[in-house]
Amino acid sequence: MPAPNSPLACSVLLLSGGRGQRMGGSDKGLVQWRGRPLIAWLHDLVRPLSDDLIISCNRNSESYAPYADQLVADPDHDFQGPLAGIRAGMAAARHEQMLVLPCDAPLVDRALIESLLAHAGNQPVVIRQGNYWQPLFCLLPTRLKEDLEHAWHSGERSPQRWFGKLSPIAVDCPPDDARLANLNTPETLAKSAPAS
Repeated sequence: MPAPNSPLACSVLLLSGGRGQRMGGSDKGLVQWRGRPLIAWLHDLVRPLSDDLIISCNRNSESYAPYADQLVADPDHDFQGPLAGIRAGMAAARHEQMLVLPCDAPLVDRALIESLLAHAGNQPVVIRQGNYWQPLFCLLPTRLKEDLEHAWHSGERSPQRWFGKLSPIAVDCPPDDARLANLNTPETLAKSAPAS
């Protein structure tokens, strides 16, 4: 259940549905980091914020189930990218806003999430670093699911291009903000210092 001081009721979508090509085909969310699966770190961060924690996963559902209220999968089952996971999450979300985070970013903190939630409204809220949008760190009004369906059936597969047509609100972060680091290769996992 959400904590009493949660800024607003929102669904949370953790994206764990990729091929894991840069991880040698491993399921990224289940890769161990500091003694626990990556998904466990994100779960612990967002669990107090929502009673609707959704994980998008296309395999290993039995391993993800303990970390979620709902599991969703890409309808086409052929790894069509993160927009497919967002689409599945939007269709399942129970609240008016849906926070989206990738499973391989365990350094995200509560302050970053609250900076997204503070702008909740009728437009997407997306992290931006310099001129580069980080579309997998965002807050989406779930009323946009019909717009997303239209874009999807028109052939759109890029979260960045879809958001770009919706006048997103930017939450600016420094280019070197460590909280946004994607630990999506064996090298980046190894370089990330162990907990002291």
